[in-house]
Amino acid sequence: MMNAKQIVTTLSLLSLFSLLSPAASAVEDIDITAAAQNATTRSDHEAVAAYYEDSAREIQAKAQEQKQLLEEYESKSYLYGRQTQDLQSHTYALVRKYEKEAKTNIKEAALHRQMAASAEENGYSVPQLESLSIAHGLHHATVSEE
Repeated sequence: MMNAKQIVTTLSLLSLFSLLSPAASAVEDIDITAAAQNATTRSDHEAVAAYYEDSAREIQAKAQEQKQLLEEYESKSYLYGRQTQDLQSHTYALVRKYEKEAKTNIKEAALHRQMAASAEENGYSVPQLESLSIAHGLHHATVSEE
């Protein structure tokens, strides 16, 4: 059976790994943003939509893991001592963050599914499609601020 110190050590390592994860996903975000911006055919948009759907499922799984962890903190707060409230609030914040990201990805996937359905091989120009994209708007705003 794990004691409280081992649990805290394990949680610290998990937190470290979760901090390293965004660095890897930043490169992936650039690739998908480029793919979304350059999508002109139905199959391009379907591929981008599939990416966002897969990403949403992965993020929803992370949110579910954090919800289970939050339940653990709430039901066995005596194991975590003074850190209980910090762990609970941090975990709750992660759940909110993951749920928001999943919702955004689901919206982006739906948008690309819609563009795939309505776009013929060369029916729309790339700028017209980009103006519809949620991700393009977010990334464009971020790039223009830098």
